[in-house]
Amino acid sequence: MKKMKFFVLAFFVVFGVQFAFAKKEEHTSIDFSYNQKIYGTPQIEAIKGWGLKSPTSGVVSGSVMQMDGVGIGLADNGEKITGIRGWQGLGEGFTILQHKYFAPIFFLILIGVPLAFFGHNRIVGPKRFGHHGKKIKVFSSYNIFVHWGAAIPFVLICITGLMMVFGDKLGGGMLIRTAKNIHFLATWVFIVFGPLMFLMWVKPALFKLYDIEWMKIMGGYLSQEKREIPAGKFNAGQKMWFWLATIGGFIMAITGLFMHFFWADINTLRLFAIIHNVLGFGVLALLITHIYMAVFAIEGALESILNGHMGEEELALLHSYYYKELTGAK
Repeated sequence: MKKMKFFVLAFFVVFGVQFAFAKKEEHTSIDFSYNQKIYGTPQIEAIKGWGLKSPTSGVVSGSVMQMDGVGIGLADNGEKITGIRGWQGLGEGFTILQHKYFAPIFFLILIGVPLAFFGHNRIVGPKRFGHHGKKIKVFSSYNIFVHWGAAIPFVLICITGLMMVFGDKLGGGMLIRTAKNIHFLATWVFIVFGPLMFLMWVKPALFKLYDIEWMKIMGGYLSQEKREIPAGKFNAGQKMWFWLATIGGFIMAITGLFMHFFWADINTLRLFAIIHNVLGFGVLALLITHIYMAVFAIEGALESILNGHMGEEELALLHSYYYKELTGAK
């Protein structure tokens, strides 16, 4: 009998201890298997750094919480929550990229690419052609108008985008808010002119087999030798820039608008931010390249997109296939 009383007493002691811990746990942890209102605003901030493959690494529309305008609201549909559906694990990945890699990579491109071209300018120097001879019209007034209609907002987008990337180093405040507003407005202008430029030049921007030869000799820019370079109206480098600036620029515009208006759930916005920044690396590098080539690498080359004309010698050598097409030469 004493043994029975001992076992009963022990049972209730153990049960009581477990119950006490269970009650404590109820107040200090979250039951992820069934809780229809897991998150509040503080929690949504906390999950940004959660694990790459965690079932609770992010929030998607229609699951737990969703972006609603500029705020965050509960999606309480009465269903059991067994995890969060959608893009998995972007919280940690985005946080690491945002805080450790994006800004340094932009900085390296911003410093490294101009330094490389400065070295090219000092060692190889610009190409010079006779600009007092025959001029051949290569761009119409419409070409020039559309090009600058897309180019000016594009450059503004890049400059203001960099200002936002380095906003903390620039002091933040009104300067960065103004940059953000200009970035937003310039995007809409580019959305108008970007597709027009794409339709205008998509045919001559298609890659040809001779573009491989252009790539092999880097367009002849590594020497001062004057010889025929295999290129059409646009050379291989210009074609790469065209496709990145138009298709890549359009993707950046769309992802940027989604982020500006919070048109998606938080994890999709993270994905768009990653895409936006990665494309930005290429855009910044090739924009600097494009400007250098037009302004410094070929003396007088900028005139062609200002007045539409190019010197015959420059055209015949640097765009040999296009020159032959225009003149009927073989």
